[in-house]
Amino acid sequence: MTIITANLPFARAPLAAAALLLLAANPAQADWRVTPTLTLSEIWTDNVNLTEDALAHSDLITQVSPGLRVSNRTRRLTVNASAQLHAFAYLHDSDKRGRNGELGADNPGVNSVQRSYRGNLRGELAQDLFFIDATASRGQQSISAFGPRVTNDAYSRNNRTDIESWSISPFLVHRFGNIASGQLRYTRDSVGGGDQIGFRRTGGDTIQATLASGPAFRTIGWGLNYTDQDLNGGRYGDSSRQNLMANLSYMISGRLSLLGNAGYDRYEYEGLGGGEQGANWSLGFRWTPSARTMLQATAGRHFYGNTGSLLATHRTRKTSWNLSYSDAITTSRQQFLLPATFDTAGLLDSMFATAYPDPVERARVVEAYMTQNNLPPSLSDSINYLSNRFMRQKLLRASMMYRSGRSSAMLSAHVSDRNAISDQQSDSPLLGSQQGRYSDNVRQTGFEANYTYRLNSRSNLTVAYDVDDSESRTSDYRNYQRIFRVGLTRSFGDARASIDLRRRNGDLGNRISAGEFTENALTATLHMAF
Repeated sequence: MTIITANLPFARAPLAAAALLLLAANPAQADWRVTPTLTLSEIWTDNVNLTEDALAHSDLITQVSPGLRVSNRTRRLTVNASAQLHAFAYLHDSDKRGRNGELGADNPGVNSVQRSYRGNLRGELAQDLFFIDATASRGQQSISAFGPRVTNDAYSRNNRTDIESWSISPFLVHRFGNIASGQLRYTRDSVGGGDQIGFRRTGGDTIQATLASGPAFRTIGWGLNYTDQDLNGGRYGDSSRQNLMANLSYMISGRLSLLGNAGYDRYEYEGLGGGEQGANWSLGFRWTPSARTMLQATAGRHFYGNTGSLLATHRTRKTSWNLSYSDAITTSRQQFLLPATFDTAGLLDSMFATAYPDPVERARVVEAYMTQNNLPPSLSDSINYLSNRFMRQKLLRASMMYRSGRSSAMLSAHVSDRNAISDQQSDSPLLGSQQGRYSDNVRQTGFEANYTYRLNSRSNLTVAYDVDDSESRTSDYRNYQRIFRVGLTRSFGDARASIDLRRRNGDLGNRISAGEFTENALTATLHMAF
């Protein structure tokens, strides 16, 4: 095999560089699996532009998607990466028609070519001392919370753009006997891809230092955490944040502990006010009545108001449950760098933990189960729309997975409130002054249900329903989307064929007077792995 690195796109260079560094350090331990893939789809839709019903027109779309999956799982190196190139051909030349259907105009609502990739790496460069994490991704993201949501219709560009992100993070770990353990981490990351619409590309430099008590402290535990992050984003100025946190825990019994936190936060950014800062504290508890159940809750106060958090998990032989609530300052770019909180693999991992205690074997079982049952990679979540502002986000999420015999089901729900705390000026080029006001305070609610029935060892029937609603609480504006899908999947060795029927309707959401859209689509797909 010949490996060429000179022309790697910059967004993937950190992941490739980290992998090559680890290969050089551990050449004999590499255990790579490289799988070429090819996906062929025929898609008929009666509203290719996702526009008002009066302007809708149909088309037959041919999609060809060659791809590559790369994985490695050894004691010192874990890599999971995939990439696809999507090419589209339109029977009725929708890519050459304007939104009103006139031929000869470039259609901004559909793609001719689209690229996507996702990868993550964790490696150990020096045993028990020096480690490295790296990630890279590119995919479609919603521009606004108001408008058609991103689904698996990669040909569409309505209310979406391609966002690229990468991060590379070397860190040192040291144990001070049984007294304490410490970690010093540096992270360099980048998020961009929307410069042409006003979403600035930003680079981040973050230093994080942590110190936590060791086994010598059995009843009382303690920890210190310091984070210093600088963001640079040329067009709208730089920003920074510093967070200092100290925490204590007191074990009342083997199942119940009391928790306490205190710290100080400082945020600096361009615009009116120039930043926010203040002390914070919280009190709470952690309860683990069994190995299958955990509940942790806190309540306290930050400079932006009263806050709280909740995390609860429970699993049985057939089900896995998750519930979480958070209240924190965040940004769109920060959310793009975070993994999905309620991803399908994570729920399945907890369900298979008892039957497959080895994490490497369990990961392979989970991957095979998801493929066999045509399960989505992640569950419904709040829409991470584009914004250049700092915002306070309150997020409540719940999910459940059920598996028994021939049936499996997933349910998820979310409610989020995003309230911008930095100046609206930085979002004016992105959303315009009117849409910018819509995004000052946004509430999103959503629900997703997915049921799969195994007809036989090779065939599955899937039914799914997805509901999303967005509300501007400052402008009294609401927006919705509903998706119903039914599909049939059959496996033929390393090939998988499926047919999928979808009905979608919702608001266009690009202005107050925008109408509604409805789409019916039929997709036939053949996926092959070599």
